Amino acid sequence: MSDTKQSASMRAAVADSWHRSAAAGVTADDTCAPITLPEDQLRDVRAAHPLARVFPLLDDVLGQAARDCDAIMAVSDEAGQLLWVCGAPAALRRAEQIGFVEGSNWDERLAGTNAPGLALRLDRPTSVIAAEHFRRSVQPWSCAATPIHDPGDSRLLGVLDITGGDSIVVPQTMAMVRAAARLAESELAREQLLPRQPETRPGWARIAVETLGRQDLLLSIDDGRGHRAQLRLSPRHSEIFLLLASTPRGLSGDELAVLLYEDDGGSSTLRAELNRLRNLLGEEFLASRPYRLTTEVTGDWLGVEARLAVGDVAGALRCYRGPILPRSVAPGVVRLRETLAQQLRAAVLQSGQPDLVSTWTRSAWGADDYEMWLRLQDLLPPGSPLMALADGQIARLDREVGL
Repeated sequence: MSDTKQSASMRAAVADSWHRSAAAGVTADDTCAPITLPEDQLRDVRAAHPLARVFPLLDDVLGQAARDCDAIMAVSDEAGQLLWVCGAPAALRRAEQIGFVEGSNWDERLAGTNAPGLALRLDRPTSVIAAEHFRRSVQPWSCAATPIHDPGDSRLLGVLDITGGDSIVVPQTMAMVRAAARLAESELAREQLLPRQPETRPGWARIAVETLGRQDLLLSIDDGRGHRAQLRLSPRHSEIFLLLASTPRGLSGDELAVLLYEDDGGSSTLRAELNRLRNLLGEEFLASRPYRLTTEVTGDWLGVEARLAVGDVAGALRCYRGPILPRSVAPGVVRLRETLAQQLRAAVLQSGQPDLVSTWTRSAWGADDYEMWLRLQDLLPPGSPLMALADGQIARLDREVGL
């Protein structure tokens, strides 16, 4: 069947995905999906991801079923990057030939039409069957995928997928995938209801940091032995920890003081604050001469930087929940905050994608961004329902500056 005839008989959602894939530069002859999460970064990103807490459950419930039917179970993050891929050994070997491996990115704009990418785009359960795949190398496969959401704030965490041959194309497969995803969400909800353990524990091996859009840092600590705790830092300790986390080589007392205080009077205060922070974290995790963190640290702002580095503007924008410590006036924090915001803003402006520009203008930090509204106005097709909104916002901003 020719590509034209095949497209005419497609489901509308799949046909739309083909158009988006082609517009993004994917070709039907592309063999493999790109690797956007190198092996040296995969472990850290995977460990810091919320779905790490429920992957063992998913593997037990759906992974074993995939192995039994010569198929593959995969879990992606919210950017389409495959964090876990498991299944029957023979199926895994075949999947390597199309790049369906851990660290690869199956966003439809990078890998063409596929179930994980389409579920991510539509934020709903979906399947892609054989020749519905955009790339010819993937057409021997069929897959069913469904999103997984955070039960607390409903944000998209990632996608659960099962991929295999013709035997996958049955209604029971989608029902099984959806049930496993709901089970994972229930387990995440249960964990959120458990009382937090703020006390420190010896032997913490990994710390994940949340700072975007927050007035203080939230640390999620894993001791490497199955014990986890969360710790919310004071505003000053948040600034110190962030500056140290952003400088793995460490900082002298003078360097840290310059980054932390607007004037020169903070040296004695800084020593006291460092002592208090060391007591919170444990002496083995905050070294001196120079001051540095000695445990593995991952952070949400680092995830945004990493996605920008590989050109994943959409993923970076999805992960960006707001400016870094927005109320902080510490010079070093201000520089980190402004640098990340400027890099992301520039990438959105240059993307030429109206959905990304529109997302920026709908945010609290982008609602008054005059240049971004003008960019949206230029990118919208004639007759777009968003055009009236863009025109109205530009007129409002003109009035506010007296134009």
